[in-house]
Amino acid sequence: MLKRLVFVSAALAATVFAAQPAVAATGFAAQPAVAATRDPVRKDLEGLVAEGFPGALAVVRDEHGRVRKPTAGVGDLATGRPVPADGQVRIGSNTKTFVAVVMLQLVAEHRVRLDDPVEKYVPGLLRGQRITVRQVLQHTSGLPNYTDFLALDDLSLRYRHFEPQELLDLALAHPPVFPAGAGWAYSNTNYIVAGLLIERVTGRPLEEQIEKRVIRKAGLRHTYFPADHETGIRERHPQGYTPGPDGKPLDITDLDPSWGWAAGQMIATPSDLNTFFSALIHGRLLPKAQLAEMQRTVPADLFPGARYGLGLISFPLSCGGLAWGHGGDIPGYETRTEVTADGRAATVAVTAQPETEEAATKVLKTVDDALCAS
Repeated sequence: MLKRLVFVSAALAATVFAAQPAVAATGFAAQPAVAATRDPVRKDLEGLVAEGFPGALAVVRDEHGRVRKPTAGVGDLATGRPVPADGQVRIGSNTKTFVAVVMLQLVAEHRVRLDDPVEKYVPGLLRGQRITVRQVLQHTSGLPNYTDFLALDDLSLRYRHFEPQELLDLALAHPPVFPAGAGWAYSNTNYIVAGLLIERVTGRPLEEQIEKRVIRKAGLRHTYFPADHETGIRERHPQGYTPGPDGKPLDITDLDPSWGWAAGQMIATPSDLNTFFSALIHGRLLPKAQLAEMQRTVPADLFPGARYGLGLISFPLSCGGLAWGHGGDIPGYETRTEVTADGRAATVAVTAQPETEEAATKVLKTVDDALCAS
């Protein structure tokens, strides 16, 4: 999820998450690809498995509403169980978009103003730094990224529970990357701040606000924010893998995701992600004015042409036009989602983080191919 966001896309020029460091080597042996099919998405998924991902799954909707759910590889290396079509996965930083929607709903209710300092609402939270709500949501705050200071490859952290304030304190122990508003740098710390602000303004837990204001409103049936100390995945799912101490794939499906919290703790299915992002850009979750603010973007050092709004990324498609979405990485899983104004939507998930920029590029290229071939 969150350790780094690499959105490299060969189809787009030349990741979601040539920008950030490549993911640590997985040590997975390449899987033999099955015979190619006429469906370019299925062919791409088979290519991802050949690249070394244990499993890959996608849900694609074309502009006429037709949906297909191709898979490739295996869902469990121990048993050879197939990848479940549209299975639940950890969605990592896609969580940020859910949090941003809640914040913008509070803006629409005149309970928060985007250009007010965060400390107007939570005095002392940022130790006097004058950082606005907008800067937090858009990654222009200059706050250091707390995950840079967590040894997330250390398996001893697998079941450690973190409180949000611990994560923020870890970041604030380091100097800003730049003065607030003076640049753009992806930082998970921003969304820990956003989550804490939401809790202070509403007086309710963040997960309750996401459930009430987004999940129910969008009609998502297989999406949830895991409870404290909940380590499993509730519904059918492919297993997720990370390199083990011996270099072999280690099943990391079961873990405590609290170190992600508002920056990346959630679980969903690919079809629910398509539904969520489509509902968002078609105005079903936010009033017009707040959606417009969310889609006011700045250049983002993620991949060529990428621009970041308020928890939302614009993607230039290889076939022309823009798509909107996000992506997420967390040990065991990577997801990428893009949707378009004409109703197309695609989410691709793989069951390990990519080991190279080339592999990460191929994941995002699969999404691009899905939308351009729809």
